[in-house]
Amino acid sequence: MSERKMVCIGAVAGAHGVRGNVRIKPFTDVPEDVAAYGPVSDAGGARAFDLTLVGESGGTVIARLTGIEDRDAAEALRGLRLHVPRERLPAPEEDEFYHADLIGLRVVDSEGCAAGTVHALYDFGAGDLIEIRRPSRPPVLLPFTRAAVPEIDLSAGEVTVDAAHLAEADAAPAAADDL
Repeated sequence: MSERKMVCIGAVAGAHGVRGNVRIKPFTDVPEDVAAYGPVSDAGGARAFDLTLVGESGGTVIARLTGIEDRDAAEALRGLRLHVPRERLPAPEEDEFYHADLIGLRVVDSEGCAAGTVHALYDFGAGDLIEIRRPSRPPVLLPFTRAAVPEIDLSAGEVTVDAAHLAEADAAPAAADDL
């Protein structure tokens, strides 16, 4: 039986009011879409909630989660990441990808050499980064741009990274040590 791929669509930022509403930081393009894909759960699926939108406030959405009836219960969920099964999400547009679809893919460089696997993607505000784990070398972070990651072939389960970007990333720690 294959493991169900879950996608994080938001995180509980804290309580809103005294009646159990929560503030959710959405990770969806359209903030209100956190309620569009059916029930949400924690990463492992142990806790599931129906989610009803109540409103918006300062970059977060306000929602009710089933079973959360007061401020203390809502506050206890702070930091909880909310997930839905991948199959509930719409197909991405051309040249767009869900991070969850890339995690675990093989990575090769532009010269065809094996370079590792995709471990994670990060958004620190200045642009996405892709983390590549390698068997006998430290992990490396590359910008998730077309220049650094020229090709993604989901059907082949493979991501191609630019060999020059990979070499530059490998050289960066050594250069910092020389200072």
